[in-house]
Amino acid sequence: MKKFFGISILSGILMLTLISAVASAAPYDEIIRKWTRQETYKDDFQAELTIKVTYYASEYIDALIQKEAEKNLWTKDEMENYQYQLLKSLSLEEYVPFYIEFDNRGPAMHMAPFNEQITLWVGKKQYKPVDYEKRFNFALTGKRGGFVYFPRYDEKGKPILEGVKTIRLVINGGISAQTIGKTIEFYWDIDKDSGGAYLAGKAAERLEADRLIKRLEKLNDQKKELQKQLDELDKEIQKIEERLKELQN
Repeated sequence: MKKFFGISILSGILMLTLISAVASAAPYDEIIRKWTRQETYKDDFQAELTIKVTYYASEYIDALIQKEAEKNLWTKDEMENYQYQLLKSLSLEEYVPFYIEFDNRGPAMHMAPFNEQITLWVGKKQYKPVDYEKRFNFALTGKRGGFVYFPRYDEKGKPILEGVKTIRLVINGGISAQTIGKTIEFYWDIDKDSGGAYLAGKAAERLEADRLIKRLEKLNDQKKELQKQLDELDKEIQKIEERLKELQN
């Protein structure tokens, strides 16, 4: 009887733990779904192509970090290390990243060069990727995923998402037999992005230090180049002055 009672208590504890884990994960999953778009396309022969696109909004990044931390039972230091590595790989200070997944259950797709097949619309302006998963340039059957990076700043140095409510990602319908003649586009209301917690803490400080070091290296290189130009000017000035003295004697 005692053994049965003990097992019942243990089962109850495990059930409560499971319910608690599911409940705590649910909000993160909901946020992750909020920033993910998915569409499936079919042709007349029932070949399918599913395209899944995730916009790495601040809110999405916060949820992803918290979900991974809870799933892996990380310490604070472990979570901050993951946060640092994630943010460093995303290069958010330079790019607007999207993660795109293709699941092609039909004829091989041919998307090369991929940067010409995809466009980010911000208001009335369109932008092409500055970098992307190069495997998208090869014939694709089955599943394949990778990041696509768009510039965060325009040619004048202004943030392209500043004051923008909605962005639209468009992919050329000619990439597959299932999408020929169809419009492939995904929308996000970025004005509803309420995240940004990842911008605080040690990980953010490490990233800032990385950026400052990179900036310092760039400035030092510029300084060396300017110093070289100054040295050349000094030499030329010296030659001119010496020649003037010769002419005046």
